[in-house]
Amino acid sequence: MESTVGFQAEKKLILSFYDALDSASGTDLTTVMTRFCAPNLLWRGFHPFDEITGPQEVARRFWQPLKQSLTRLQRRQDIFFAGANSLSDDGVWVVSMGHLMGLFDAAWLGIRPTGKMAFLRYCAFHKVADGQITETAMYFDIPHLMVQAGQNPFPPQTAAHLVQPGPITHDGLLFEDQPAEEAQRTLNAINAMIADLGQWDSGLSLTDELARTWHDDMIWWGPEGVGATYTIERYARQHSGPFRAAFTDRTKTKHICRLAEGHYGGFFGWPNFTAVPSGGFMGMPATGKPGEFRVIDIYRRSGDKLAENWIFIDLLHFWNQQGVDILTRTTGIETP
Repeated sequence: MESTVGFQAEKKLILSFYDALDSASGTDLTTVMTRFCAPNLLWRGFHPFDEITGPQEVARRFWQPLKQSLTRLQRRQDIFFAGANSLSDDGVWVVSMGHLMGLFDAAWLGIRPTGKMAFLRYCAFHKVADGQITETAMYFDIPHLMVQAGQNPFPPQTAAHLVQPGPITHDGLLFEDQPAEEAQRTLNAINAMIADLGQWDSGLSLTDELARTWHDDMIWWGPEGVGATYTIERYARQHSGPFRAAFTDRTKTKHICRLAEGHYGGFFGWPNFTAVPSGGFMGMPATGKPGEFRVIDIYRRSGDKLAENWIFIDLLHFWNQQGVDILTRTTGIETP
């Protein structure tokens, strides 16, 4: 019989938190955050939010403005799983990925409202300890929302702009316990991919290297500014190859959390790595300045290889480090 490892208490806490958070507004958001989160909650978000300490501040600075802008907000989860952090013994983390969808009725971060449906891609890692959320890494694709509002902040991207769907298998919501053996197989596949990715000098062609850990019909659901791409050959041409050609002095990978459950797994870092743009990237010239990459990756495994990958990269933070405030520059064009 297959053994299972259950994280039901932690999952139920996050699902209850989401139910309360998604239905709350105004000052009620502070009440919800305080009820479910530790007083010294550490919340990590993309630029311009960065690190926020305490549930009241997260409510005030992030949730209240967002909900005032994206009215009638819905959480549309595509992936939900939990597990122990494989990198340390710091407890159980619960992961949620999908879109926050609402009516874009008021400006947010200077992005103009459309009065129409809008989707904010998100992925959140919640650390649960003693019945409370003690840490959250919530990454969200602000440029993707900007494009929906007609304010594209970047030059033409190498891959495709899409409102990105969940897994082709439609089985990403792991509300029930999963076999422990499957989680280990997923972690093994992710770790093998990371080992290859960390080299950039395997001696193989890029497509042959990728084929070691990826299915040929892989899908890489990348962030706005890069886009989504399908098959190893197109991924190599539309992202991996150009990215490797654009950077030098890539540091080793540093993840805070890496976990898996069933056929799904992922990780995040703060930052994951740094690299120096020595060639053109995203249509912009090299700066020679080291830049941080804050990344979340979520994977679906099929067999012993990876089949789908959803990626969140804080490109606003990266370019801000290069001396370009993408958000202010783009939204400021239309400011009277």
